[in-house]
Amino acid sequence: MSPRILIALAVAGLVAIAGGTILWVVVQPDAAIETPTGTSGSGEARREQRDRFFGGDPDRDVRGGQEMKPRW
Repeated sequence: MSPRILIALAVAGLVAIAGGTILWVVVQPDAAIETPTGTSGSGEARREQRDRFFGGDPDRDVRGGQEMKPRW
């Protein structure tokens, strides 16, 4: 075989391997995500947890706070 054909086959093989690797990385995380069976909880429990996490402190007044100014 001529060197050009060998180089072309090597490049094609590398492209195929790279494409397969990229495809594996993109497709594999979707299959690997599993929901834990014991922690799904009811809708009310989830809502309660979400409110506690994102609710913040209702007694703290955050209006009119210190303005962020960039230091140039």
